[in-house]
Amino acid sequence: MSSLPVRYAATFTEDKADFWREDQGVVTHTEIVVSPEDNAELRRVSLSNTNSHAIELEVTSFIELALSNQGGDVAHPAFSNLFVQTEYVPASNALLALRRPRSAEEDVLCAFHVLCVAGGISGPLEYETDRCQFLGRGNSVFSPGAIGSGEPLSGSVGSVLDPSLSLRTKVKIKAGETVRLCFVTGFARSRDEALKLADKYHDESIFEREAGLAWTNAQVQLRHLNLSAATAHVFQALAGRIIYSDAALRPSSRVLSQNTQPQSRLWTQGIGGDLPIVLSSVRDEKDLALVRELLHAHEYLRL
Repeated sequence: MSSLPVRYAATFTEDKADFWREDQGVVTHTEIVVSPEDNAELRRVSLSNTNSHAIELEVTSFIELALSNQGGDVAHPAFSNLFVQTEYVPASNALLALRRPRSAEEDVLCAFHVLCVAGGISGPLEYETDRCQFLGRGNSVFSPGAIGSGEPLSGSVGSVLDPSLSLRTKVKIKAGETVRLCFVTGFARSRDEALKLADKYHDESIFEREAGLAWTNAQVQLRHLNLSAATAHVFQALAGRIIYSDAALRPSSRVLSQNTQPQSRLWTQGIGGDLPIVLSSVRDEKDLALVRELLHAHEYLRL
């Protein structure tokens, strides 16, 4: 497929995210849902062939692993990776990555990555857990050597130096038909629990079930907060402006340069200054409606 799609669109709702794109007669619809039951994310990829002939596609997933807190991973990534052990479980088409605790205080963490395909399989499942093998010498995640080379994934497992999770299969799609693949990624507190979850999510019907639960859970939250979907969307847009600084909303550099006080001067007001701050200026009683809406937004975003 070409790198630039003919058409691309994305929508975000309370219960899931949807992405559509079209390349050379193939329409790809990716649905992303977070399970309300388990620590798992489901991505269903629907591939529709609008061509007048059958096609064969190779579908590959790729996830870089840390299984650690961000600070520890950034400080000592190579050392941190030494404690991750990977394995392949054929019974559920799953990859496991177990992080061995370095001390008695650390928890055991085990990630799992599962692929389930509804029809159209035309080749064996391939897998890879060595990031270096997947990328290849001199390549990056934007152009990995494992994509387009024609070579199968190496199937490396065990104590790899730079762990990752990758599953690949080939699907054959007849003209006018659709094939669906579901990739599930999650983590558990033990290998046994991860195996149970991998077996649970290796099911063609699991996506519909989890998507239904996510929709129900979203509706319950909105009803509990007395919010409409449109209002929730506004609050999410506000969150985007708060978390990812928008230069258009910042004062000019001339105004900012007038501040002569350090961050510690905020502490006397009970404000740490480490988290985003939303300031509402009220000059009239009619502005109280905006204050109420901001408090409502705060409650929703914290939830």
